[in-house]
Amino acid sequence: MTAVADAIGISRQHLSAMRNRPPPKRRGRPPLPDAELIADIRALVADLPTYGYRRVHALLRRQAQQTGRAAPNPKRVYRVMKVHGLLLQPHSGKSEERRHDGRVSVDRRNTRWCSDALEIGCDNGEKVRVAFALDCCDREAMGHVATTGGITAEDVRDLMVATVEHRFGPVNRLTVPIEWLTDNGSP
Repeated sequence: MTAVADAIGISRQHLSAMRNRPPPKRRGRPPLPDAELIADIRALVADLPTYGYRRVHALLRRQAQQTGRAAPNPKRVYRVMKVHGLLLQPHSGKSEERRHDGRVSVDRRNTRWCSDALEIGCDNGEKVRVAFALDCCDREAMGHVATTGGITAEDVRDLMVATVEHRFGPVNRLTVPIEWLTDNGSP
């Protein structure tokens, strides 16, 4: 032991104390058994599989209040659901299919059109709301509607018809489909 302590450069007593140290005591209270909690969670999730741990915790807390038991800790509910694979898959925001590659502009006219709306404040306090349509190739403004009231779905349909008639004249059906991009705003 002395040769090892000399080689490492520490005292023999310290090396001996480190070697014979008792295992550390666990701090805090021992964890509660999870069998009863997992049974309650499985009963809730079996009926409502789209509930996450927050909703499950709220239901467990409500049940505990009705039966006079102590409510489980939300962190414990999360841990138990995670260990047993009962958490919902996180929403990544990715859709199944993208309609376009993220590039709005196109190389040919009448391939992709876009629309948006804006609001103009007037001196008398009224607001004029305008919706317009553009061709994504040459950015030509092909049509617009304006009103002092709110832009309705009927106004947007009229804008679409006016835009088609501006480009193709009075037609019943287009020969090729045209993609219409919008931000799905209030109109």
